[in-house]
Amino acid sequence: MSEVRLQVKNLCKSFGITKAVQNVSFNVNKGEVHALIGENGSGKSTLTNMLTGIYSIDSGTFVLDGKEIHPKNQVEANEEGVSIIVQELGTLSGLTVAENIFLGHEDRFVHFGIKNTNAMNKEATELLHKYGFDRIKASDIIDNYNFEDRKLVEIVKATYFDPKIVVIDETTTALSQEGREELYKHMNRIRESGNTVIFISHDLPEILDKSDTITILRDGVYIDTVKSADVNEDDLKRLMVGREVSGDYYRADYGEKVSDEVVLSVKDVTVPGLIEDVSFDLHKGEILGFGGLSESGMHEIGKAIFGASYDRTGKVVLADGTEINDIPTAIKHSIAYTSKDRDNESVVLNQSIGDNICLPSLDDLANKAHMLNDKKLKEFSNKFAKQMSVKMVNVDQFVSDLSGGNKQKVVLARWIGKDSDIVVLDSPTRGIDIKVKQDIYQLMNQMRKNGKSIIMISEELMELIGMCDRIIIMKDGKLSGELERSPELDENSLITMMV
Repeated sequence: MSEVRLQVKNLCKSFGITKAVQNVSFNVNKGEVHALIGENGSGKSTLTNMLTGIYSIDSGTFVLDGKEIHPKNQVEANEEGVSIIVQELGTLSGLTVAENIFLGHEDRFVHFGIKNTNAMNKEATELLHKYGFDRIKASDIIDNYNFEDRKLVEIVKATYFDPKIVVIDETTTALSQEGREELYKHMNRIRESGNTVIFISHDLPEILDKSDTITILRDGVYIDTVKSADVNEDDLKRLMVGREVSGDYYRADYGEKVSDEVVLSVKDVTVPGLIEDVSFDLHKGEILGFGGLSESGMHEIGKAIFGASYDRTGKVVLADGTEINDIPTAIKHSIAYTSKDRDNESVVLNQSIGDNICLPSLDDLANKAHMLNDKKLKEFSNKFAKQMSVKMVNVDQFVSDLSGGNKQKVVLARWIGKDSDIVVLDSPTRGIDIKVKQDIYQLMNQMRKNGKSIIMISEELMELIGMCDRIIIMKDGKLSGELERSPELDENSLITMMV
């Protein structure tokens, strides 16, 4: 019989009138990957944020190896043997890689009040080498690295001290396939050492493949704990949603002719060190996909089109000849963009849901005297928040209070409200639950039928195959190949062009 590592006892947490976690109890064993699943807003991240000292506990307890723990912050949680890799960026700008790895534990390198930076860098370098991340330099400022590499630094930060429990909260959605394999390797290492991983993901095949045990939450309430070997995807969907969920997410059409009308031309676009001489056309009513490994440059494509790459050369031209060189021009000419880095580039965290949804549409919502009407703004934001099923108290709630998936819904609500003609979606379903993914795919399909043009950048190969009319594969900052929509298209067809 497995030995219990963590007991979750009668745990409760509320935010205002929202009951995020309600009287939840279950056990987590030693030497297992224990998955925690549920729809957006089900309480998964709230529960693990209490375990790791990010949130305070309203009532209930955590018992770790027979001892009650009450961490008030992440440093205290680390001292108890619990760490977390969060969904969004968990590193601090302005600090070095080494300073981020040892954040909160710098006193190990302080003697007589003086920090020994060389000793810190040396130990961080040894750790990075041990993990196989030699390309990341301990003394570099963390801002020199992209989202993915910063996530790899977080893996080191969260696991180097051999914690009893490592919480991995939606981290795989931020990583390319290479990065995921790296993370899976460390998950296995933790399990084999007799320690425990609490694994949160919306990717059900990944959950079934990588976990031993699965606990399901729904609307903050405990539903069940099952063995991964005893259930399938449909069982999990039913437990998560409380009803049958059809697995038919993607488009069913093949052979439909895409319009010859070109709405956007990208000509010889280069961003030094990221993309080189990229050219392509986007057609009216087309979903054009971009795939590749994380360093392929595909994420820079979205920024370049939206005028957000300041050292870009080459041209991004609309059908009427308008050149897009900056963000205001892009928005004015009906181009929308959602970034992969949601918290830093797609939402204003310390503003309300309503403010975030209305932001790109303020000119459209103002009257002839350029005045804004509060009632009109609220009606507008309510309409699109409800259309995207944002779980919220009301539109006055701060975006920072929302789960990752609900933040993503706010991002999409803002651009649906703007009714843009060209929509660039970078990782649109990252951190989104199974039901809302289906809603987003149906929404994209409807937009396509309405003549909107969509560029979808994604590391999810099945998503590209299932939704796109054309897929462009990038490798080393250049276009590597192009594939047309077809029922015969599979992941291997894409992978051979990516590597």
